[in-house]
Amino acid sequence: MAQFTNQAQITYGNVVANSNIAVGEIVSVLSATKTAIRENYTQDSDITYIVSIINSGNTPITNLTVNDNLGAYPFGIGTLVPLDYIDGTLRFFVNGIAQPTPTIDTENGLNITGVTIPAGGSALLVYETNANRFAPINEGGTITNEVVITGDCGNVTASATVTAVSTPQISITKAVSPVPVACGDTVTYTFLLQNYGANPLVAADNAVVTDIFNPILSNVTATLNGVAIPFTYDETTGAFSTNAGAVTVPAATITQDLTTGAWTVTPGSSTLVVTGII
Repeated sequence: MAQFTNQAQITYGNVVANSNIAVGEIVSVLSATKTAIRENYTQDSDITYIVSIINSGNTPITNLTVNDNLGAYPFGIGTLVPLDYIDGTLRFFVNGIAQPTPTIDTENGLNITGVTIPAGGSALLVYETNANRFAPINEGGTITNEVVITGDCGNVTASATVTAVSTPQISITKAVSPVPVACGDTVTYTFLLQNYGANPLVAADNAVVTDIFNPILSNVTATLNGVAIPFTYDETTGAFSTNAGAVTVPAATITQDLTTGAWTVTPGSSTLVVTGII
């Protein structure tokens, strides 16, 4: 609701008389909400946003401009933009019916022009973004993405906040040596476990590494970072499993470049080594 004032004046001869100040109010008939489909993100993950706009008035609202700042935040003397609009993903609906795509400009955020909403109607703008190297990925990092909808009767804003994933993010790669190996020789399987998350994988997470060795091994041993760990192994099936919580992986080192503002991840790592005789 916006307030406005108005005052009249009458002049005759050398006399000037002012009226009282009339005060009026313009009731906003436009409202908006913004929703992120996912609550958490990682670097290079895609985030879908839905902007809902409602016109509760009795006349259509035409030629609205929708500006999404793509999460821009201050850094040093400048501004960083942590999200990139993914070209071609915008979908526009009026009263639930798909419409031709409005005009898009991405020079300064995401700018959508030519949006019209009928009287008593609604519109949905659905589009996808990608978290780039400027997206804060440290523990507690967030992206607050604001949209401003501008029209002849004023502006409305809406925003959505997503939070960086802080739980462990583990990848696993496996290697075997020697290659080739003769029957009756010892073979070594090396599992590299890397954590790209801000928090470590700890015993309480009850992580388990499983494998089925083929050919089946005998005299199996297992170490994590050079220390023996408990495991189970079935010499009739080749099924191997570390005990729950025996495998841990330190947190990643996450830093932001003080010059460019780019975030980088150096994963924490642990090495699981399993040996046995073929």
